Amino acid sequence: MGSTSCRVVVGALFWFALISAAAEPSPRPDGPPPALPKGARLAFEEDWSGGRIDPVKWYALRKKWGEGNNGVVPENVAIARDVVDGGKERNVLVCTAHGDEYDGPVIGLGARKTRVGGVLVSKAAFASGRFEIVVKVGAKRAYDGGPADPTRPAGAIPAIWTYGYRYARAGGGSRDDFQKDDPLYNPLMRVGRGGGTCMYWSELDFPEFGKGGRFERAMYNTFCQNRHHPELFDVAGYIDGAYHTLTTEWRTRLAPLDGVGDAQVVEHGGFFWVHDRSVAFERYLGNPLKKLGPDRYAVCSGSEVNHWIDGRPVARNTQFVPSMAAQLNLGIWLPDWAGPARWRTATISFGTIRVWQYDDQGDVRGILAERITDSFDERGRPIR
Repeated sequence: MGSTSCRVVVGALFWFALISAAAEPSPRPDGPPPALPKGARLAFEEDWSGGRIDPVKWYALRKKWGEGNNGVVPENVAIARDVVDGGKERNVLVCTAHGDEYDGPVIGLGARKTRVGGVLVSKAAFASGRFEIVVKVGAKRAYDGGPADPTRPAGAIPAIWTYGYRYARAGGGSRDDFQKDDPLYNPLMRVGRGGGTCMYWSELDFPEFGKGGRFERAMYNTFCQNRHHPELFDVAGYIDGAYHTLTTEWRTRLAPLDGVGDAQVVEHGGFFWVHDRSVAFERYLGNPLKKLGPDRYAVCSGSEVNHWIDGRPVARNTQFVPSMAAQLNLGIWLPDWAGPARWRTATISFGTIRVWQYDDQGDVRGILAERITDSFDERGRPIR
């Protein structure tokens, strides 16, 4: 989401207009995760062994998006000790949610105390590759002030996702036309009531647990500009308050875009961008192109995303898979579509994290360069 109040509103309205869509689930991947492809590089690793959140790698958000909640704050993100890896105690990241009954000192937007979560964001952006994350939703045993079922913090959304965005504006030109002054403005991607803004959006949810207070099916969603495909997959066997290893593999590719010539594109930021309405939007989804030769182009396209838990196949995404690099987000938040949160505190905990990058030909780096930023300050006042 954006850094100003205008961007927050546009992003939130757009996101919630899409999240309610229904879709049939895709097939699961076949078998366990494959061997890492040749050339895969371990680009990021975290085990929290330093006992603090490394500011070179991470930062915590003070931000609100969506409805029915009061944001996420750094005070709800901390390192703690827990039993992981077959009985070994070690450091983990704990992201805490404050439910409808919370009355402690931590505040969110508007200095409100309830429905405030915690999210940690990587400073690095990632594209095609493998994400391996050890995670525990909730807890095995009930505790004072916790959910009635400690393994299912109903009313909160524990989640892992990638997110990158960028806005482009019509400026002084017609909002119905492509713009010379801002080559990224595409009138077929307009968002918001004004209609003079378009948004580039890269997001993978892997997954978001707890929609409507139900944890047996989790959301593995894809977002590519103004297209979104929601997916619900069975994860019931893993909702037990224990640690599990979640693996996601994201692939991109170059797809030939026949019939597109030099006169129909403009160059910007190391890529080529369609500037002709006669090119069907569904063929490129706002993604940039690479030039193959005179009047020959291919589009940078998301191919598929496959997901496993403890090495067992869980989910696959094949529609509207993004190609643009995005930041990794870990945490818990409390939108209205999660339902009531009849407790004081709940958590999601993270162990070791590893990210390999594949550098597929369809990867787009350096375009969604704006980092996710705060939308309110320490006193709960909106940042203008």
